[in-house]
Amino acid sequence: MAELLAIRHAQASFGAADYDVLSERGHRQSVALGRALLAAGLRPDLVVIGAQRRHRETYQGIAEAMGLDPAAYTVDPGLNEFDFKGLLAARFRDGPAPEGAGMTPDGDRRAHFRTLRDTVLAWQRDEIADPPETWSAFCGRVAAARDAMIAALAGAGRSGRLLAVSSGGALGRLVASSLDAPAEQMIRLQLQMKNCAMSRLIVGREGLYLHSFNETPHIDAASADDLLTYS
Repeated sequence: MAELLAIRHAQASFGAADYDVLSERGHRQSVALGRALLAAGLRPDLVVIGAQRRHRETYQGIAEAMGLDPAAYTVDPGLNEFDFKGLLAARFRDGPAPEGAGMTPDGDRRAHFRTLRDTVLAWQRDEIADPPETWSAFCGRVAAARDAMIAALAGAGRSGRLLAVSSGGALGRLVASSLDAPAEQMIRLQLQMKNCAMSRLIVGREGLYLHSFNETPHIDAASADDLLTYS
């Protein structure tokens, strides 16, 4: 059976001026995941990543550990994350955002993710005027990326395997659509997703079927304190 290994990027730089750079821990996570995939025999035939730096750096760590060509991938911007900063600015353009809503080094992470959840739900209900991207446009580009990956797997044969590196929102939408789940399930899935977690989807006649969600084969009791992160 052809399958899609959908991987969330490793830990990025929460609170830094440029979030879109892996932290030192993120680099360790990506290499550890690559080693686990190699040990499990999950070598990909194809690789597709989003266009963001954290996607590329995550794949490069995986490739290093698996002995893959770190430059052998296709970029699909449809796998990029939605613009949360832009959504937040649009939602609170007439007043201050809640305290702790942004990503700052000393910020309240609970407050940030609570605001993220509420902002995404408002976005899905079309309650945010002039967002940087509409909810329907976001869904459309993720669906187009999904269809392109399915087509690529069809060309790779019945036993093909595609590894995709993306972000929590896009992957949450991909998984939710495979389950034909309501829109609000996307953010619930996203907020559960660990850094470098893998969801496995099987390609069937009518699309993708979820096989597993949020796997972390590179983490055990001894490494959890170092490698288990969510942002």
